[in-house]
Amino acid sequence: MTGTNASAPPAALVVGTGFGCRIHIPALRAAGFEVAGLVGADPERTARRAAANGVPQAFTDLDEAITRTGAVAVTIATPPNSHGPLTLTAVARGCHVICEKPFAKDVAEARAMLAAAERAGVTHLIGNEFRWLPERAIVARAIADGLIGEPRFMTLSQYMPMIADPEAKMPRWWFDPEAGGGWLGAQGSHIVDQVRTWLGDFASLSAALTIVSARQSVAEDSYVLRFRMANGAEGVVQQTAAAWGPSATMVRVAGTQGTVWVEGADVWLADRDGVRQLPIPADLELPPPPPADSDDPRKRFSHFELGPYTRLCEALRAAVDGRTPSSAVPLPTFADGVAAMEVLDAIRASAASGGALMQVGDR
Repeated sequence: MTGTNASAPPAALVVGTGFGCRIHIPALRAAGFEVAGLVGADPERTARRAAANGVPQAFTDLDEAITRTGAVAVTIATPPNSHGPLTLTAVARGCHVICEKPFAKDVAEARAMLAAAERAGVTHLIGNEFRWLPERAIVARAIADGLIGEPRFMTLSQYMPMIADPEAKMPRWWFDPEAGGGWLGAQGSHIVDQVRTWLGDFASLSAALTIVSARQSVAEDSYVLRFRMANGAEGVVQQTAAAWGPSATMVRVAGTQGTVWVEGADVWLADRDGVRQLPIPADLELPPPPPADSDDPRKRFSHFELGPYTRLCEALRAAVDGRTPSSAVPLPTFADGVAAMEVLDAIRASAASGGALMQVGDR
């Protein structure tokens, strides 16, 4: 399915009734899709959420949903352990796909998903929408343009209170190792993509996975990572979602000719000419955010998630229309998903071995 009737918006299916309803549905609509169906595991909940979001049909089987709606695109927003089977179903039916991160159970499954998508000749994208956040995209461009010379050293340290309270309402899979859960996958997959987008491929790493909150026998809510990149850059990432108190973040990359860093939504550069703020170029601006109209902690980030996700869905729409996507950032594809899973697998192996040094991928 590589084209669509120009007189009607192309039909898309959303698989997943949580993040799928909150972000995928409005982002697809903003990109010009008709969301023709919602697919979920629980029939009653799926029907209820489809109705609440103005989606005309609800299903519990993706293959049936594709047949009955004629969908040409599928977005997958389910727990990670279901990504593989759902993706294989979608690409076997010739659908273009956006699959959420973390991409797969492990790198072997990720490689099988990439191979299937390539055989099918469909567009395959990963839900690493934060590549479009202006501050991240500006840093990536500054490094690529040589503004700091050769990148040599990176630090990302972040404390967040999202799940400090064990009673906080969050997706259940985040705490379930069997479902692919844990903060490393839930958020660390975005950070791994951020580091790769800025600095290239990982070469080696050592890591620890830990629980900071007052929880027991659950997947990690925090991690520490020391890494070396293929280009020789060294770095440290430490991130917790379970620290009481206000959020605190430091993100810096130092190179041979300068340093670039992020303060809130602003990007700063220091070099021999002094310190200056880097403006947001017109091509990196995002659609205006929706109003924050909910106290639900699961919706607290919708105002900055939706703009980047709309850009991702616009790339999907271009592919459905047979156009080359016009994107100000490199599109995150299943190949990036495989590379990220190589890093995540190495992190988990290192943590299980007491922080042992691990080579990443074939390097």
